[in-house]
Amino acid sequence: MDKIDFKKSLKALYGPTKARGIHLVDVPPMRFLMVDGTGDPNTAKRYTEAVETLYAVAYALKFASKKQLEKDYAVPPLEGLWWSKDMAAFTAREKDKWSWTMMLMVPDWVGPRMIDDAITRTRKKKAPPALDRLRVEVFEEGQAIQVLHVGSYDDEGPLIAKMHEEATGAHGLSLTGKHHEIYLSDPRRVAPEKLKTIIRQPVK
Repeated sequence: MDKIDFKKSLKALYGPTKARGIHLVDVPPMRFLMVDGTGDPNTAKRYTEAVETLYAVAYALKFASKKQLEKDYAVPPLEGLWWSKDMAAFTAREKDKWSWTMMLMVPDWVGPRMIDDAITRTRKKKAPPALDRLRVEVFEEGQAIQVLHVGSYDDEGPLIAKMHEEATGAHGLSLTGKHHEIYLSDPRRVAPEKLKTIIRQPVK
């Protein structure tokens, strides 16, 4: 049985392994497991609970797909939408004032019944703390600019500013939607200076 790796099959969205500079992508509608919250991701209990819950359900789906559909895949990278009521707090890295939606993509061949069954099994087996906050939603992002950042999350600021300046200046685009990050590295295993993160910003 082949194992699908979305970093390869959806390379334009999930697969850059080295910096290509800032570039445009068209993101199709995609389904996600989502959990919302607020607060500093480094210290907020609700953030830890959200990530734990997302992965618990995502792995239940992966094993169900492998067993029932004979389609195996690597669980996609963790993603996050980030914003603040006062965006100055966002750019100033005042993380306790941040809001977020953490997400894991659901493959298109996994149906609603399989998702419901996976949530039920997860509730009986593990009962992760954010399960009642979990939802499944189609996210329509559309056209966006994105870039690969290599380094600490706290060093993203200058690159984000450059993205926004280039999009609104050189390309005459306007920024829409929420700041989007896709985490290609596991911060528990990778040194901060080597972390790889796709930074994405919807535009029109």
